[in-house]
Amino acid sequence: MSGGAPITDKPIRLLLADDQQLLRTGFRMVLGTEPDLDIVGEAGDGVEAVDLARRLLPDVVLMDIRMPRLDGVAATRAIVTARLPVRVLILTTFDLDEYVVGALRAGASGFLAKDVPATDLVSAIRTVAAGEAVVAPRILRRLLDNWAHALPDPDATPPRDLAALTDREREVLVQVARGQSNAEIAKELRVSETTVKTHVGHLLTKLNLRDRVQAVVLAYETGLVRPGL
Repeated sequence: MSGGAPITDKPIRLLLADDQQLLRTGFRMVLGTEPDLDIVGEAGDGVEAVDLARRLLPDVVLMDIRMPRLDGVAATRAIVTARLPVRVLILTTFDLDEYVVGALRAGASGFLAKDVPATDLVSAIRTVAAGEAVVAPRILRRLLDNWAHALPDPDATPPRDLAALTDREREVLVQVARGQSNAEIAKELRVSETTVKTHVGHLLTKLNLRDRVQAVVLAYETGLVRPGL
């Protein structure tokens, strides 16, 4: 069932946060078979999730979006605001636009539907633990399609937020927003993957963004790219 980023010698420490015991048991059964994944705790609500994240410092929290006392968005925001070395991967049956936007703006590193195949879930966990970001294609595509009417004209003057970027960094941001990997961007722009990684790092720093997911959101919000273009 292995997939995604390479398996490392050090296990990825996971915290499961979901108010349904049955689902947590299911995740434990599926993920427990992976040699590089170590489930270190379970939380039944958002408050408990934040508390355990502080105490256990897992690498990744699998976070339900709807939980008692504190929902997944608020819990994610609390974890990110506390600057914990913890990344959050949202799992939900409610892939509604407001939840996606809220979770990503709160600092989540990924957003997947709960019906995602087990291989994709494992891959996403490894990707997020490695410092990258993941959003289910169907969710991102529908979200961006729904945003289209509210986005500014990309042919207009580049927004001030992007003024600090070089032309090449802006090109890389466009490719990132289209869901391209570093390897795909390197091939498209005819540069090395190392060069692309450097450009991505620079643009994230200049725009004060946490990861590629937030870069995608910003690119669409500012009109740098539009759905379908």
